[in-house]
Amino acid sequence: MLACRQVAQVLTDAYANPIQLDFDMICYNEALNKRSTGMMTKHEEALLHKFPYRSEQFLDKPSVLMDSGGRIILWYLPDAISPWIRAEMEEATVSMGYLLKKSMTSGQETKWRTFSGYFHMSDRRLVTPGCINIAPCWFQQGREPHGFPPSGGFVPEVSATLKGEGGPTVIISMQRSALLASAALRVMHPELYWASVATQIKLARWAIENNLSDIYTHLQLWASVFNCTAVICNRRCPLHRDPRSAPEGFDVMTSVGHYCDGLMTLSNLGIQLRYNSGAMVGCSRHIVRHGVTFTGDQIVWTWFIRDSLHNFVGTPRPQYVKYMDVDWDVSVSA
Repeated sequence: MLACRQVAQVLTDAYANPIQLDFDMICYNEALNKRSTGMMTKHEEALLHKFPYRSEQFLDKPSVLMDSGGRIILWYLPDAISPWIRAEMEEATVSMGYLLKKSMTSGQETKWRTFSGYFHMSDRRLVTPGCINIAPCWFQQGREPHGFPPSGGFVPEVSATLKGEGGPTVIISMQRSALLASAALRVMHPELYWASVATQIKLARWAIENNLSDIYTHLQLWASVFNCTAVICNRRCPLHRDPRSAPEGFDVMTSVGHYCDGLMTLSNLGIQLRYNSGAMVGCSRHIVRHGVTFTGDQIVWTWFIRDSLHNFVGTPRPQYVKYMDVDWDVSVSA
């Protein structure tokens, strides 16, 4: 309850501090290469020329960024995560060390998310550097169908990180943090929240009807409305986008750990955020080109939604959320 009160207060403070930018999300999305990773220099320069920002800004107080039409681009929530939840996230991540250790690769730098050159060892020798995806039910990379009804013959499965006897333990260790991120989404984007609830219910029914007990068991334990989580430790994060993040939706990035000088750069908006331990940021990681720098040991849990799962069960994609659509009563009552 105390953790919910803290995030509710920071959400309230952010809502009371709207910042409107000379930026149109719909026009920007139409101009954006749908498969853009944010690392194609010429494409990004062309976008910045077509959609220039007026001035650079540095933010360290709770804020809501809006476009010119009142659509919310991003929620910035510093100190939204209580010390108790931060400690729990750190403990859970330490216990995932055996999974994180296996995640890094020494291959091409283009596959930067797991490229060893972007990671550094822990100063405290507790946190294992690495990046893993955790999902009770998702499509493996390269097997995601597009459109509805889905085609291709592939079906969702439990992520590799949860297969085996230790899977339920991993999920249980994340439950309170999962609930906190979900509660934040309930305020940030009510339509997306309820669409995600509907998808989880439909996936559970599908699993039961097809005797997929492994998926059903993991879905029962999964406490988040988000489909998946990325757990990232001690990774330098270059400017990038996630082309599979829906432009109308929000992913929620939560950061904890023993580090300083945390900085998140939103290069296409001309904004930098103080990104210290306890921060929560909600946005479309496709629309917002972002990167992170820090000094020390940082743990990031990114909660995200995959359109492919919504398509699989026939859940319509939500619209962009406007500032006036925010479920204010929920935040106040919390």
